Amino acid sequence: MAEQAAAKTATNTYRLQGLTCASCAAKFEKNVQHIDGVIDAKVNFGASKLSVTGETTIADLEKAGAFDGIQVRKEYEPIDVTQTPFWKVHANVILSAFLLAAGWLLGEQYGEGHLLSVSAYALSIVAGGYSLFLTGLKNLLSFTFDMKTLMTIAIIGAAIIGEWGEGATVVILFAISEALERYSMEKARRSISSLMDIAPKEASIKRNGHEMVLNVRDITIGDIMIIKPGQKIAMDGEVISGRSSVNEAAITGESVPADKTTGDEVFAGTLNTEGSLEVRVTKRVNDTTIAKIIHLVEEAQAERAPSQAFIDTFAKYYTPAIMVIALLVAVVPPLMLGGDWSEWVYQGLAVLVVGCPCALVVSTPVSIVTAIGNAARNGVLIKGGIFLEEAGSLKAIAFDKTGTLTKGKPAVTDIWCAEGVSEQEMLANVAALENLSQHPLASAILKKADHLPFQSIQVSDFTSLTGRGVKGSISGQTLYAGSPELFTDHLNICLTPALADLVRTHQNNGKTVIAVGTDQSVLMLIAVADEVRETSGSVIEKLHRLGIKKTVMLTGDNQGTARAIGAAVGVSDVKAGLMPEEKLTCIKELRSQYGKTAMVGDGVNDAPALAASTVGIAMGGAGTDTALETADIALMADDLKKLPFTIQLSRRTLAVIKQNITFSIGIKLLALLLVVPGWLTLWIAIFADMGATLLVTLNSLRLMRVKDNRE
Repeated sequence: MAEQAAAKTATNTYRLQGLTCASCAAKFEKNVQHIDGVIDAKVNFGASKLSVTGETTIADLEKAGAFDGIQVRKEYEPIDVTQTPFWKVHANVILSAFLLAAGWLLGEQYGEGHLLSVSAYALSIVAGGYSLFLTGLKNLLSFTFDMKTLMTIAIIGAAIIGEWGEGATVVILFAISEALERYSMEKARRSISSLMDIAPKEASIKRNGHEMVLNVRDITIGDIMIIKPGQKIAMDGEVISGRSSVNEAAITGESVPADKTTGDEVFAGTLNTEGSLEVRVTKRVNDTTIAKIIHLVEEAQAERAPSQAFIDTFAKYYTPAIMVIALLVAVVPPLMLGGDWSEWVYQGLAVLVVGCPCALVVSTPVSIVTAIGNAARNGVLIKGGIFLEEAGSLKAIAFDKTGTLTKGKPAVTDIWCAEGVSEQEMLANVAALENLSQHPLASAILKKADHLPFQSIQVSDFTSLTGRGVKGSISGQTLYAGSPELFTDHLNICLTPALADLVRTHQNNGKTVIAVGTDQSVLMLIAVADEVRETSGSVIEKLHRLGIKKTVMLTGDNQGTARAIGAAVGVSDVKAGLMPEEKLTCIKELRSQYGKTAMVGDGVNDAPALAASTVGIAMGGAGTDTALETADIALMADDLKKLPFTIQLSRRTLAVIKQNITFSIGIKLLALLLVVPGWLTLWIAIFADMGATLLVTLNSLRLMRVKDNRE
C-alpha cells in the first residue's frame, strides 16, 4: 500500500518535442494539471521539459498537447530526431503564399473585389491560419486572451470589412513571426542540449579479463574503462593505471590540459590527449558531473528571473488592455466624431495586430537561456535567471581564504641552513622523518624533497611528539623536526637573536616555521605557507575596476597570516579568526551596508555564509557534489578568473533584456501613434510586430558571443 501511495505522488520528468511558444507552454501545463491522477505539473519552456507529480500516461500527456502537436518522451529515453524537409514543415504556409499571390494577380486582372480574387484570398487565409483559428476561437469561447486570440479577431474582422488581401497577408506574416520565435528558442535550447552530445554513448570496458564495448547505460560502478589516446571519456571515474593529460574544457571551461595519474579523478565528456588510462567507474551515467550540469542548467531556465516575472505579469494585463484600446479606436470616432465605420474598424483591427506582445514575451527568456548556456560552455554553472541577474548588480564580494584566494595546499616557501650544513642532505633527512608523520604540513616537505632519495634513508626510534613535532634516529644521530617552541621550551635551546628575528619575520608574513636540529642546536628552518593563487591579485583588481565597492577576505586563520595574504591579493578588508557563525554575521553586515553581496567559498564549510549572501558562489564545482548543490553559481574549473567573466556576462544580459523590453514597448507605442492621423495599416502593424520579434531575438542571441576574457 505504501509503495502504491508513493507511486501516486512521485514526480516524473519528460522531454517535449514540438513546443512552439511560451503561451503554448502555459496552456499545455494547464491542460496536464487537469488530467485525472495528476497532482501538479510544471513546464520548463526554456529546456522543453515537463515535470508531473502524480499518475498519468504518455498518451494522456500527448492528448493534452495535441493542440500544438507536442510529443512526449521520458527524460532519459533516447529520441530519434529525424530532419523533416522544409517544404513539409511549412507546406501550409507555402500553399497560403501561393494562393495569396494568385489572389493578387486575379485582383489585378478582374478587380480587387472579384469573386475569384476574394476566393483565392479566403483559401489563403484558411490554408495558412487553420490551426491559428482553431486555437483562437477556443480561446474566445473560454475568454482566454493571448496572441492567437488577437490575431483571430483581427483576421476575421478584416474579412468582414472586405480587406481580404490584407487578412491573408497578416496570416502569412504571423506564421513567419511564429517560426522566428520557434527558431530562436530552439537555437538557445541547442546551446544546452549540445552538452548532452559531449560524452560518448559507448566505452571500452574490461570485465573478467575480456575487453568489450558497452553502451554507457550498461556500465556499472566498479567497471574498468580502457581509454586510449585521442578518445573521449564516457564516464566519471578514478584513474587506477596510466598517466596522461586530459582536456577538461567541456566541464571546467579550462583549455589547458590537466595531468592525470593514479588516484586522480576524471570526468565524462573530457578528452584524453596523450597516454592510455585505465579508469574505475565511480558514477552511473545519469549521475556523472556532465549529467548533473545539464540537469541543473535546464532547471535554472525554469527559475524565472525578476525581469521575466515582470514581463509575465505585464503581459497578463497588457493583452486585455490592447483589446479595450482597439475597441475604443473602432467605435469612438464613428460614434462621437462622425468617422467612417469601415475606416475606424480597420484601424481598430490594426491596433489588435500591432498590440500582439510576441516580441515582449520572447525578449527575456531567450536572453536568459542564451546567457546560461554560454556560461555553462565556459565552465560557469548558473542555477537560475535570478542569480544571473543578481550577479550583475553586486556591490560587495566576500572571499573565503583557504582554497579560494589560496591554493589550499601548503608549500615550502623558504629554507635556512646553519653554516656548514648541506641543505639537500638535511632536507632529505627531514623528508624521511616526515614520511612517517601524519602532520598536515608533512606533504609540503615531501613535495619539496621529491627529487631526493629520502625513501632509502633508514629511520629508527621514530616518535611523534603530539602538538610539537617528531623525532627519529638517522645514522645514529637523533634528529628533531617541529615548531620553534619544541627547541626553546622542550629542549631548552636558546635561539640566536638573528635566528629568533627570522622566525618572527616568517610568522608575521603568515608562514608556519618548522625547525630542524639536534638536542644541541637548530640546524635548519623551513617556512611553509598556503600559497596564494597566481590569479587572485589580478582578479581582485579587475573586480574593483568593474565597480565592486568592497572586497573582504573572511578566514578562521590568525591575524598575521590573514593580513599578509590580504595585502598580497589586494582585498579592501580582512576579517580573521572567524568561526562559521561569525562569517555569517559579516555577510549580514555587508548586505546591510552595501546591498547586493556575494560570498565565494568552497561550498562545504562556508554553507551558512553562502546561503545568507545575495549570490553564493562555489569554487571547484567539477566533481564536488556539495558545491553543485549548495551554491547559486559554481566555478567549475576552480578558477577565480571566471568570476569577472560571470559579472560581465550578467551585466551584458541585463543590458540586452532592458534593450529588448524598451524596443518592444517603444515600437508598439510608435505604431499606435499612427492611429491618430489614421496611417496605421494591417501591413505596418504585422511588420512592426514581426520586425520587433526578429530584432529582439537576434539581439538576445548576441549573448552567445560574450567571451571569457582572460586579460
